[in-house]
Amino acid sequence: MSEIIVYHGGTEKVESPVCKFGRRNLDYGQGFYVTDIRKQAADWATQVADRRKEAPIINRYRLNRDAILREARCKVFVAYDKDWLQFIVASRRGEQVADNYDYIEGGVANDRVVDTVNLYMAGLMDEDTALLRLSQHQPNNQMCILSQGIVDKYLVFDGTEEV
Repeated sequence: MSEIIVYHGGTEKVESPVCKFGRRNLDYGQGFYVTDIRKQAADWATQVADRRKEAPIINRYRLNRDAILREARCKVFVAYDKDWLQFIVASRRGEQVADNYDYIEGGVANDRVVDTVNLYMAGLMDEDTALLRLSQHQPNNQMCILSQGIVDKYLVFDGTEEV
């Protein structure tokens, strides 16, 4: 079994993640979000903790990504490209495009690129200009697990870490 370590930043210990707990109109829909980039999880945990006036925490998991990619309905974005942009825009508009998948992985619409996404969504930037601007960035990585069965079978809690 090929496992990778992934992280979820927040303010609470999450031993048993629930997929349908969060908001539906996020980048990749309503699911449990993790990343294989510890600093990204730490940054997110700090942002959440500052808003809530609580201590940040990183939850660590072992994820059998290879098995998920073999067995589940997956969508993997490798760049900030046209496919990624259209998916993010549709998700943020509430079109529920993530409902066709159990697992989605790819770039984060974070502070580095969100202005471009928002300008494109508002009709203030054409697609070619948006794609050119997006191509200047190397995506961070997020993984959204949308199926509780996939979480229960392939995501194993491995402890917490302080930020």
